[in-house]
Amino acid sequence: MKSFLPLALLSCLAGPVSAQGVTQSDIVEGTFREGWRMETGSRMTALHLRLAPEWKTYWRAPGDAGIPPSFDWAGSKNVKSVRFHWPTPDVFHTNGMQSVGYHDELVLPIEVIAKDPSRPVHLQARVDLGVCKDICVPATLDLTIDLLGKGYADAVISAALRARPATAHEAGLTQIACTVEPIRDGLRLTAEVRLPPQGTNEVVVVEPGVPGVWVSEAQVNRVGDKMVAVVDMVPPSGAPFALDRRGVTVTVLGTSGRGVEISGCPAP
Repeated sequence: MKSFLPLALLSCLAGPVSAQGVTQSDIVEGTFREGWRMETGSRMTALHLRLAPEWKTYWRAPGDAGIPPSFDWAGSKNVKSVRFHWPTPDVFHTNGMQSVGYHDELVLPIEVIAKDPSRPVHLQARVDLGVCKDICVPATLDLTIDLLGKGYADAVISAALRARPATAHEAGLTQIACTVEPIRDGLRLTAEVRLPPQGTNEVVVVEPGVPGVWVSEAQVNRVGDKMVAVVDMVPPSGAPFALDRRGVTVTVLGTSGRGVEISGCPAP
């Protein structure tokens, strides 16, 4: 097994863009929504992507056929940190490969923690992402916004916040445990989860919490409320590695926008 990144890049470069007569502005536009100042003093804003019909972009863990968005906040002022509130993504199957993302539109709420909550925030970002239909196109958006005063309650951002995956408690999780065993080029993780079904054709996505580690599509088996998901993890070194189970995220994606995000996967 190899890192997913070369495959994703090949996918994203498939078909010359100029030969297709497609430009970035034809397929994706992006803005920041102003949002509001929270009671904590943080700001709630959002990246709003509008895609041409039938085009899609990707979630933070996009699968073998996608590229996750990346953000460069250089040039921002009065920003201590940012926190993303990802809406529940969809699962796509193309040419035998599974990817995870969004079609037509994405509103990604972003919680901005200011260095000084009493002062305005200047938000500046370069966003790199992949967008796909019959071909895949790498896109770069340069976006800015000044967040001043109290802002306003934005129904679009609020709807995106409500579309997040359920927490483990909200979904009725009663148990999760992970066993880890070394394989030739990395680790095999088996997650045993006791959770009510989230619909038919559930997909499990495991994020190791370690940058650069390729994770295979999960093999999932469910009997009643017990689900078992198995993935292989391969780091750039191509060798077994130390995994902190506290940093593992297990997301179960079901039908009709249902999803559950579980943080941490302790040993049995």
